[in-house]
Amino acid sequence: MKKLIPNCGARLDRLPDCRWHLSIFMMVSFSLLVCWSNAIGGLVLAQLKEIGWTDNATSAVFTSLTTAGMFVGALAGGVIGDRIGRRRALLVCQAVHIASMLAAVIAPNMGLLIFCRLIQGIGLGALLVTLFAGFTEYMPGRNRGTWSSRASFIGNWSYPLCSSIAVLISPILSADMNWRVQFLIPSALSLVAAILAWARFPESPRWLESQGRFDEADAIMSEIESRVEAATGSKLPEPELRSSETAAVKSLPFSALLEGNLLRRVILGSFVLIAMNVVQYTLINWLPTIFLTQGINLSDSIVLNTMSMFGAPFGIFIAMLVMDRVPRKAMGIGLLMLIAVLGIIYAMQRDMTTITVVGFFLITFVYMYVCYASAVYVPEIWPTAAKLRGNGLANAVGRMSGILAPYAVAALLDSTGVMGVFALLGGVSVIVAIAIATIGIETRGVSVETIGSVEGKGRGAIRTEEV
Repeated sequence: MKKLIPNCGARLDRLPDCRWHLSIFMMVSFSLLVCWSNAIGGLVLAQLKEIGWTDNATSAVFTSLTTAGMFVGALAGGVIGDRIGRRRALLVCQAVHIASMLAAVIAPNMGLLIFCRLIQGIGLGALLVTLFAGFTEYMPGRNRGTWSSRASFIGNWSYPLCSSIAVLISPILSADMNWRVQFLIPSALSLVAAILAWARFPESPRWLESQGRFDEADAIMSEIESRVEAATGSKLPEPELRSSETAAVKSLPFSALLEGNLLRRVILGSFVLIAMNVVQYTLINWLPTIFLTQGINLSDSIVLNTMSMFGAPFGIFIAMLVMDRVPRKAMGIGLLMLIAVLGIIYAMQRDMTTITVVGFFLITFVYMYVCYASAVYVPEIWPTAAKLRGNGLANAVGRMSGILAPYAVAALLDSTGVMGVFALLGGVSVIVAIAIATIGIETRGVSVETIGSVEGKGRGAIRTEEV
């Protein structure tokens, strides 16, 4: 007699929201919150300059190698995660990131610190890909975007958190000890996150099933279902059974990302993340300079920049509320068009009050898009067997644009002024909006298996076993 074992995706998607989802969410969110090695870069460089370890040229190397490391890490993390699984990849990436931060704490000179920084970038780039893309496999399709947005909201508090810690410890530590402690704190907190993941984070049943490891997938799913039934006090409904004709497990080599529908998704994801990197990092890094170019003094420019940046957590919070209420394609297109229009309006302002108000809303929409792009849309557009590699490749292309964009911004500021910079941001936003409209796929409320059906068949896999 033959027994049908339903796709783990169907079994996961029919679970009610419960404590199990919350535990996965909290582990991922805590890992995102405490991996702030990138956020402390500016704080560390200021301390290193004070003690004579660095100058502007050396600081540029320190910064650029961090970005280069994240580029490599995004590619490597995708390959590792699809090869060894989500849980083990998370632990490996955490180990690399933590070890490189601890090595930085005891670095005896700038050369070794820069090398540690490169490894930190690799570990962090891989970790972010693993966390965001892997997380989508655990959450149900009906509200996957909301869960991912919540994780992004918590993770983005790492910047104000590490800045606040720096303010508290700076008066009581010497400059040489201060920057070392800046690395020590996130390494200790990340170690706690790694221990929690090692003890309680399950392997993705969807990934196990994509590898043909049906017995392991079924064992983990059965344990999850038992925990959910015990927590809710009611028996789960039977999952949907799917045809055994779709039972074949497909191996997807990296080359599969460079052809057919998967290449189309690589192009889509890369465009979406190019817009995010160009717009976000231009505004974060260049806004004070833009204010000065407009004739605003340094003191006022710092105030305006600070006021505008309050839109960042507000934007992610709003995204969290609406993510699963608006179709993904419509949300991406709408946010990009708002950014393009508000950017041009912003560049035309000279009044302090108007700049503050328009700037706040511009940053709000930018960070709604950041949440949409990096935490939700791009991580969810891939089949399970190539999810981390696809997400990693798109992230690598996006980060490359972030490396090149500052040179274009500097040239435009010199030649055309502020309006030229915002024309660039607007042009990029419009081009990516057109890309989403033409080659984008709709993912809101859709199961991981249907999204991953790159051959146009939306049914998931079933295994037929002899009993």
